[in-house]
Amino acid sequence: MSQTWVVAPTCPPLVVRRCHSCPSDRFRASGKFRVNAHHKSLDVWLLVLCAGCGETAKLTVFERVNVRSLRPGLLDRLHTNDPGLTTELLQHPAVLHRNSVALDWTDAWRLDVTGPGHADDEALEVSVRFAAQIPLRPVRLIADGFGVSRAEVKRLIDEGKIVSAHRLSGKAGGDFTFLLKL
Repeated sequence: MSQTWVVAPTCPPLVVRRCHSCPSDRFRASGKFRVNAHHKSLDVWLLVLCAGCGETAKLTVFERVNVRSLRPGLLDRLHTNDPGLTTELLQHPAVLHRNSVALDWTDAWRLDVTGPGHADDEALEVSVRFAAQIPLRPVRLIADGFGVSRAEVKRLIDEGKIVSAHRLSGKAGGDFTFLLKL
């Protein structure tokens, strides 16, 4: 028997960055871009708002990039403040690295469990798919999916009742499969 679980984002994650106006270290994406032109080159920022005081900060998306080097339609999406583009750029590793920020995915994702429940089979194969690259611990996903504690999942892994070709310790952000031996 097999099941498919999908990890899907429910909202954009918070940006971990220190606020200069208050002691908060979390910002939320406003969904708006600022585009500034310098002859044939552009600067583009994603505006984020402090979760504590509402102060606006800018995350650099492009800096002095030639207008012709942008993908067709991207400039229109920036000007219309496309929410899909906000989420896409917020997760882009180059944007995170350029701005020295990290993402906080707490309460910004859900686990959708599909497929038949437990049966009298000897094993249950579960495929975990990620709709977005969300760094989560496989032990937590398995615990949430089966409604048990993380300690119980770790015990099952140690006993060899949960096995996977993927490493189940640490964090995962990509698809993996595991087998639960009943």
